[in-house]
Amino acid sequence: MSQSYNAEQIKVLEGLEAVRKRPGMYIGSTGKPGLNHLVFEVVDNSIDEAMAGYCTDVYVTIEPGNIVTVVDNGRGIPIDIHKEKNLPAVEVVLTTLHAGGKFEGKGYKISGGLHGVGVSVVNALSEWLEVEVHRSDLVYKQKYFRGAPKNLVGVTEDAPGKPSGTLVRFLPDTQIFEEIDFTCEVINHRLKELAYLNPGVHIHFKDTREEEVVEDHYFFEGGIKSYVELLNENKTALFTPAIYLKKVKENCEVEVAVQYVDDYYDEQVVSFANNIRTREGGTHVAGFRTALTRVINAFAKKYELINPKDKNGVLTGADLREGLTAIISVKLANPQFEGQTKTKLGNSEIKGIVDSLVDEGLSDYVETNPRVGKLIINKALIAQRVREATRKAQELVRRKSVLESTTLPGKLADCTEKDPAKCEIYIVEGDSAGGSAKQGRDRYYQAILPLRGKVLNVEKARLDKILANEEIRTLITAIGPGAISGLSEDLSGEERTIETVLSKLRYHRIVIMTDADVDGAHIRTLLLTFFFRHAREIIEAGTLYIAQPPLYLVSKGKTKKYAYNETDLEKITKEWGKGNYQIQRYKGLGEMNPDQLWDTTLNPAHRTMLQVELQDAEEADEIFTILMGSKVEPRRDFIEKFAKNVRWIDV
Repeated sequence: MSQSYNAEQIKVLEGLEAVRKRPGMYIGSTGKPGLNHLVFEVVDNSIDEAMAGYCTDVYVTIEPGNIVTVVDNGRGIPIDIHKEKNLPAVEVVLTTLHAGGKFEGKGYKISGGLHGVGVSVVNALSEWLEVEVHRSDLVYKQKYFRGAPKNLVGVTEDAPGKPSGTLVRFLPDTQIFEEIDFTCEVINHRLKELAYLNPGVHIHFKDTREEEVVEDHYFFEGGIKSYVELLNENKTALFTPAIYLKKVKENCEVEVAVQYVDDYYDEQVVSFANNIRTREGGTHVAGFRTALTRVINAFAKKYELINPKDKNGVLTGADLREGLTAIISVKLANPQFEGQTKTKLGNSEIKGIVDSLVDEGLSDYVETNPRVGKLIINKALIAQRVREATRKAQELVRRKSVLESTTLPGKLADCTEKDPAKCEIYIVEGDSAGGSAKQGRDRYYQAILPLRGKVLNVEKARLDKILANEEIRTLITAIGPGAISGLSEDLSGEERTIETVLSKLRYHRIVIMTDADVDGAHIRTLLLTFFFRHAREIIEAGTLYIAQPPLYLVSKGKTKKYAYNETDLEKITKEWGKGNYQIQRYKGLGEMNPDQLWDTTLNPAHRTMLQVELQDAEEADEIFTILMGSKVEPRRDFIEKFAKNVRWIDV
């Protein structure tokens, strides 16, 4: 049976209709991240004005009902008539994709809005949007409904003496977004980040949705140097102040801030291109790393701090990245980002520019400050010795077939399906829970890995100690050694990306399933610390989950209901009223029968799982450092600050 296929089946999406039809193509998703992105698109326009030297203040307000207002004191969007469209320029900007002052380099030499779709996309995905432009002693006002202007000409009024600027006020469309509820913390962090990246700009934030109003003002004259020091405020800095380099070459501005921390084994490199966070790095990061390795090695050889004839005489990039905190910010005229999400900078020429500028600036710095250079080298030499010891330990371990992918740990109850995309593994607490889970699972695609006791706190341990821990080794072997950062098998030199890490995983759904008590929460936190520090791409890929087993079983005759929290329990008992019912509190997963565990926690048709998301890596890094690190004072301060918010502690 044939189906007709002719011109009538061809749909032409005009204007902003394409955005409403496929919003995910423009803002990533229609969930919380996409919703928050609307605010960033409008704010980026104001920051572009600041980078051009015309804006000093940006005001962002979230009002009750999730209405957002962004105001700046820039030049104001042009309001004169656009010759081609025969419409006011502001209307063209708000209703036409790829329209703006950022393509020819005349309106802006540098801007974050590469694609020119930002504010028009916000307009398309809003139930309504209002714009008010103050420019040339005039006020231009216009309102749009779902992207379409309702007052076609706009209103122009005399406003002599009033400062120039733009106001954009909008309400996201409930027809587009799953839930209209902006994330205050995410937006606030991004505004703070922008203030660090643009020293001299005042950014004001206010959230008036709750009775307790959130209000912050950000202004950082120290720029990214202050930003690096903020990231390390709960760690022991190897030296202060941070190294700061700034150079301009070929119309490209490069800023780099570097600081090392002691007793900390992770690397934290945060990169930006035209204020846009490049989470996957790119050519600017590659240029920085190459220059850092070359400069420090040259300094070490010059002062005979390493022996070039020794096989370990050259410090590798891995040696020099241990304990490194760096921020790299480049501003260039024609950035080339990989994809609409702008997560990786692709300009090939930037690698050489950043390399040469960091080489020159860092060489001058360590020559002028040799003490700092020697501190960096001493830390790298320690990392090198540990890495060599780790390599020898791994070789010994592999000879014993512990980390070989062909030999899985005996306690692992594997599934029969071999396609990782169809498989899931449950990391459970103890043999008792493991026994129930093994009996209750679907062995075709569900694997069970019981761990004994509390795993090592990797926040306080180097890689050699981590690999010496039996439970961590078991976990690494089960999920796939190549996916874990720092192992000799680690991607065999490939670049660590979500795709390459996924290719090394044996399961594409990893579920932490611990008891619903304090010990279970502690074990869950230890496991989350391990994944964040050594397999962050697993979290970024959305493959890490937390199981949600019930806390209570409420029985009345033959009727049984499960309560997953105190609220559920109260609801069930209130619904049943006073009567002869029994409440069983599950102290551990081992107390549940296999069929109960399947019905409530393992069965995809009924279970509830929390997907672990990484929305703010810097904030997550800070929390892990405070709660799991070696410094006691920040942890004590954190507990004192938030203890009053704790509602229930299992005893």
